[in-house]
Amino acid sequence: MRGATVVIVTAGLIVGVVAGWSRAPVSQPAPTPPAVTTPTSFDVHVAGQVVSPGVVTVAEGSIVADAVAAAGGLLAGANTDAINLAAPVIDGQQIVVPGTEGTTAGPTGDGPVRLNSANAGELEELDGVGPVLAERIVAYREANGPFTVAEDLLLVPGIGEAKLAAIRDQVVVP
Repeated sequence: MRGATVVIVTAGLIVGVVAGWSRAPVSQPAPTPPAVTTPTSFDVHVAGQVVSPGVVTVAEGSIVADAVAAAGGLLAGANTDAINLAAPVIDGQQIVVPGTEGTTAGPTGDGPVRLNSANAGELEELDGVGPVLAERIVAYREANGPFTVAEDLLLVPGIGEAKLAAIRDQVVVP
């Protein structure tokens, strides 16, 4: 029986070696290159004479007018003759909407009051804002961080819809 075992083992080895030689190499599919995607929207920084300056997201193919609209629209006194509202926008672009000379957008004629940097004295220049309300605005900003939109003023005790409507065109939230 010993000779038969050697023959069987040897035959098994020969079959395994021959089978290995006869196998065709397994072909791997070619790697698929990564798909190139183009963004369908992108971010643009809108500054100057707009309601809510800051970074806005616009759709691919947008123009400056779309970015301005996304920033809440133009403030009174915006000089639209100084910019091309029909120009295409690109990702990361900054659009600055200038004011016209002599604009009286703010209570002093110097332009709108910047809610996130104005001190209490500057805030008192807003229509209907006295020292107590001005201090509340400053205190709210210091406790809660900068305002992101003018409507955030509604969170300040003493400011309701009517007060906001009276001062909305006099402030910006840069």
